[in-house]
Amino acid sequence: MKKIKFAVLLVLFLTSFYNYAQQPPTGKNKVKVSGKVFEKVSKQPLEYATISIMAPNDTKVIAGGITNPKGEFEVAVAPGTYDIKVEFISFKSNEIKGKNISGDTNLGVVNLSEDAAQLSEVVVRSEKSTVEIKLDKKVYNVGQDMIVKGGTVSDVLDNVPSVSVDTEGNVSLRGSDNIRILIDGRPSNAINVAEALRQLPADAIDKVEVITNPSARYDAEGGSGLINIILKKGKNQGFNGTFIASTGIPETYGLSANLNYKTEKLNYFTTAGYNYRTNEGGGGTTSEYFDKTTGATTGFLDEDRDTKRTRDGFNGRAGIEWSITPTTFWTNAINYQKNSGEDEDIINYQNFDADRNFTGTSYRLNNGDTGSENVEFTSNLIKNFNDKGHKLTADFSISRNTDDSNSLITGSDNFNNTLNDQVQKQVQLQADYVLPLGKGSQFEAGYKGSFGDLNNEYYVRDENGAIPNLSNNLEYKENINALYTSYGFKVNKFSYLFGLRWEDTNIQVNLLDTNDFNTKKYNNLFPSAFVSYEISDQSNFTASYSKRLSRPRGRFMNPAVNYSSNVNIFQGNPDLDPSLTDKYDIGFIKRWDKVTFNTSAYFEDTKDVFSFVRFPTGEVVTPDGEVVTPAPGENIDGVPVIKSTPINLGKEQKFGFEFTLNYTPFKWWRLNSNFNLYNVKTTGENSYTDTNGDLIVQNLDNQANSWFARISSKITLPYKIDWQLTGMYNGEQKTAQGKNLGMFGLNTAFSKDVLKDKATIAFNISDIFNSRIMKSYTYLDYQTSYSEMQFRKRQFNLSFTYRFNKPKSDREKNAQPRNEGDGGGEFPG
Repeated sequence: MKKIKFAVLLVLFLTSFYNYAQQPPTGKNKVKVSGKVFEKVSKQPLEYATISIMAPNDTKVIAGGITNPKGEFEVAVAPGTYDIKVEFISFKSNEIKGKNISGDTNLGVVNLSEDAAQLSEVVVRSEKSTVEIKLDKKVYNVGQDMIVKGGTVSDVLDNVPSVSVDTEGNVSLRGSDNIRILIDGRPSNAINVAEALRQLPADAIDKVEVITNPSARYDAEGGSGLINIILKKGKNQGFNGTFIASTGIPETYGLSANLNYKTEKLNYFTTAGYNYRTNEGGGGTTSEYFDKTTGATTGFLDEDRDTKRTRDGFNGRAGIEWSITPTTFWTNAINYQKNSGEDEDIINYQNFDADRNFTGTSYRLNNGDTGSENVEFTSNLIKNFNDKGHKLTADFSISRNTDDSNSLITGSDNFNNTLNDQVQKQVQLQADYVLPLGKGSQFEAGYKGSFGDLNNEYYVRDENGAIPNLSNNLEYKENINALYTSYGFKVNKFSYLFGLRWEDTNIQVNLLDTNDFNTKKYNNLFPSAFVSYEISDQSNFTASYSKRLSRPRGRFMNPAVNYSSNVNIFQGNPDLDPSLTDKYDIGFIKRWDKVTFNTSAYFEDTKDVFSFVRFPTGEVVTPDGEVVTPAPGENIDGVPVIKSTPINLGKEQKFGFEFTLNYTPFKWWRLNSNFNLYNVKTTGENSYTDTNGDLIVQNLDNQANSWFARISSKITLPYKIDWQLTGMYNGEQKTAQGKNLGMFGLNTAFSKDVLKDKATIAFNISDIFNSRIMKSYTYLDYQTSYSEMQFRKRQFNLSFTYRFNKPKSDREKNAQPRNEGDGGGEFPG
């Protein structure tokens, strides 16, 4: 089986490399034809508009290109007389006949008007590459990908270059979970971000932007970068929309709708979806225990775990976009999410003596209920002073999120009951001003305020009532004020962007039960610098630097004990400090007609990095499942309780190399690949006092290499059936207290358009070989363990999509007057 998996991945990679090598060189001695494409009514730029240059009275395209996010284009062509055609889906084309091109020519602004006659038809256009590579980010277009049909945002992110999602739903970028996740340019307000992403349907997502080295315009938080999830917003004239129904095995089903109604002044948009999902998983841990003094084996413990999680949720979003004037736009929206679920987790323990003789068994059953409700109101105002990019934007959002859970944990002869109630309130204010200062230069400045309040009540009870050392009431308040400015300019083939951000942070971490009040105040400057050199029309070289910050959040700071296992427990650390990262990145991008190749080398230097450590609590679990604390010198037959908690370890240095390759060898075949190789070096130690009062110092210095690869192939089969196959592999990585083994996964999907292309049927299989299992070894002075954990087993999903008054794969027009958080910090053109 391992050989089959390796062969599949190897063949896909070698194919992409071979095809990349076959690309022809670009032509020389040509002149440039440039200009801008705008929507006629709103005067907003149109991204991905197509420019075709043809010989007079001939339909054969000699040269062509597409517009960038600013609506700009530049096409190289030999001097001569041409017909030039500018097109965009659902817009009337604009043709320039018999244009004499003798030298570099600027066509100025080309305005396009919506074609109402096309809006009632189903238009099939050639599909744009699923992954777009830009100088400062990678953009993943969700609508083109069959693998995620009927899935969730977690499934979407797990198919994005440079991004991976582990079996517990945690998101990482370039192998690091030290990231910031944005939705429409704003931080996610969910209390449990991983759970929220698993509940939001993939059908609500338009595209995902991966920004590995953000400019000063963005929040400084997220040491390894940002992931911006952009939601769908319909822009077609009239009433149109999409309905999607899905079902799957294990038991999964959902129904969602994206509806839009647009008039000349108003645009109404809404998204609503219901889904029920079942995740079945399991795993186990085998541990060997040693005598602290002699090092001799004292016993063994085997844990077998089966899990089943069900989620029942509704997601809704409704808003109005108002074109107050041709240059002023105001958008208001309400987001609502309500979820409930059940968790069943059973652990069977088997105890053995030093000679591996069976000595006893016990069990631990955790039956839990979860529920969450999130409400958010957002408002966005944009004032365009001209069509050259001079504008002012203002954003406001307010949200309230609740997350409740309770569970009954029964053991062989005891029980515990846990209750966890969280309420979070968040207010955000933001203003951004952009001022072009002549050709190729731009000034930008802004303010952002973020004010949050989280209250968490956590209780653990047994037959005698609440257990004081396991119960707590946490109050967390966070107020952040930020100012930034940046200036970009262009000199010949060099483009520069320099920025500076200042953030003032005031955090209160209060444990109300013990009257332990902690205040953390700090302010920092975050400089950023980007330099780009245009080698040719098809290739660029970039170098960038930024300083980033990571604040501890969520379960990292919550001292509530995760008590699902009484042998291996997790507890947050409210005394964590933020970590600071200096990021350096050198990149190169090259484009051919059928190929886009992007590579980068990066270095990250982090101080006070977060790291998890494991050590004994001093408690012992007896063979019958009872937790006791031995008196000094007392020996009790059982296994020690091991605690895992985060600390500010010390210093981490990470150096890596990454490349992304997109290739379309034929109209019916597309290949996307991503490879990341990195080395991580950490330096630090952890100290704790054992049950005998001795100070124990753990040396956690570590250096490790790891790699990640993903390859995706999409082929159009006979009868217009699309087939997509995606393989991924996470390489083995050494840790300070053990190692994580490699993990391979393979997904596939098929889709077919029906009902005269108004509908699509898609079938996908997630984790074909059922191989996405987290496997790890832990080596401690008193214990060695081998663990396996699979959060979600192989799944099958079938979905049906129906569109009305909406073209297939219609890309939402960039004329939309919304601030999606991706409009700033670009190199000036």
